[in-house]
Amino acid sequence: MKKSITAENAGQRIDLFLKEEVFFNEEITRGEIIRNIKGGNILVNEKNIKPSYILKENDQISVKIKEEKEELVENKELELEIIHQDDNLVVINKPSGLMVHPTDIEKENTLVNALIVKFPEIKNINDNSQGCWMRPGIVHRLDKDTSGAIVVARNQKTFDELKRKFADREMEKNYIALVYGHLKKKIGVVDAPIARSASFKKQKIARGKMKGTARGAVTEYKLLKRYDDYDLVEAYPKTGRMHQIRVHLSSIGNPVVGDEKYKRRDLSIPVGVERHFLHAQKLKFELFGKEYDFNAPLPKDFQDFIDTLD
Repeated sequence: MKKSITAENAGQRIDLFLKEEVFFNEEITRGEIIRNIKGGNILVNEKNIKPSYILKENDQISVKIKEEKEELVENKELELEIIHQDDNLVVINKPSGLMVHPTDIEKENTLVNALIVKFPEIKNINDNSQGCWMRPGIVHRLDKDTSGAIVVARNQKTFDELKRKFADREMEKNYIALVYGHLKKKIGVVDAPIARSASFKKQKIARGKMKGTARGAVTEYKLLKRYDDYDLVEAYPKTGRMHQIRVHLSSIGNPVVGDEKYKRRDLSIPVGVERHFLHAQKLKFELFGKEYDFNAPLPKDFQDFIDTLD
């Protein structure tokens, strides 16, 4: 891979630039980037540099990261709630607290580790990107603590087509969120680019002082039900940025209940709430001439909390 540095990106450290601007959606850590710089796999103008090298306009970065592929570990203890399966795909109602795929930190207790037990054919289905072997069949992702419907491809043809549909915004995705306070508008659109916050490590932001490149993001929403201190909201992300719904709802003054990362300091997490209340409820799309429409019921912890509000 080659990358040319523009005036906008000049002045940044190369290790930070690569992590935030090149590998922002991939499973490669800054530590791995640094090791590859020191190992000569990342060059600037065909020369070895240090991780602290400050980029200049028109610099040419060459990236040839050598990946050490590991064997995926099967986990037969994890039970999957299968909403649908056929020869092309499987749809899972992912519980909160479960990561989608392995990382350097968690290698065994993920959705993928359970999937390869029941659907071993997915092991070699990927897009040949960095770290793709850890995400076999995975065409989109949910945060660890976000529950709900996730579709997995069982063959390469389906994988490629679903990836295209997500990229071309041909997938209808509906999320349910419980937010703090009351929405100013019962129906609205948040059209605000998302970038890393200049103030908080690993935190995204839609408004305020940003660093790196801001990427366009659009979320539509509507009020479903109003409680004394909360609103139940349905959100429809039109783009697929990391933490998009959580960031956008927070940006309009209504962060998701239980969201430690994006809530305001003056808000407290209710007693007994152990994760953010965001759930991928519906997934609708057309594939190979067939219409698919899936609905993942709210998990017990989310439903129980709502019931206490009633």
